[in-house]
Amino acid sequence: MPHPTDIRTRTRTRPRLLDLFCCQGGAAKGYADAGFDVTGVDKDPQPRYLFRFIQADAIANALAHGAEFDFIHASPPCQHDSKCQRIQRNTHPDLIAPTRAALETTERPWAIENVGDAAPKLREPVMLCATMLGLDNYRHRFFETGGGFTLAQPHHPTHTVPQAKMGRPVPPGYYGQYVGNFSGVQAARNVLGVPWMSRDGIRECIPPAYAEYIGRAALASLAPALGVAA
Repeated sequence: MPHPTDIRTRTRTRPRLLDLFCCQGGAAKGYADAGFDVTGVDKDPQPRYLFRFIQADAIANALAHGAEFDFIHASPPCQHDSKCQRIQRNTHPDLIAPTRAALETTERPWAIENVGDAAPKLREPVMLCATMLGLDNYRHRFFETGGGFTLAQPHHPTHTVPQAKMGRPVPPGYYGQYVGNFSGVQAARNVLGVPWMSRDGIRECIPPAYAEYIGRAALASLAPALGVAA
């Protein structure tokens, strides 16, 4: 009997997406909602991940199996560019360039996501803010695209709602800043659309709405090659 995570033996029913550095699966949920069959890869166990999961080195997996998928999403760890980590003098590997190099070998369309402090390392990134997608939050994330896939920069609404300070309770009339040792996990789950996540997952996640937005654009781009209507 084949192992349930053997991507080479599955019957293809929907376009396949490889979710690298998947963590607890905020991106995965959005891409699945857009219409992809998602497989996640992370070096650490991810028992909360909602989809097919492979525990492996993400870059090595992309090199070995990336070409088997229709689209690849990668969220290299952001800690190298995190202000909090620099303040604490913690060191972390910078995996953006190695991830890009691996994705380019696959000859598949892809997107790399990271935080604002990493944006200078990304090539012509598009920024998504939660307010663009109808969420009561800001959480800016930056996306570099490649492999023939491009993404237009949507309009960024003016921030008019005040934001709570990092790690502090959210006062009435404010947006939460759900990073660090924040309070109000259930509220964060509700706002970001991640009811299955723990506090650790919420701190770094992409809200599913972001990936659904990208996924729909990706499916429209892929439609001619897949022989389906956009």
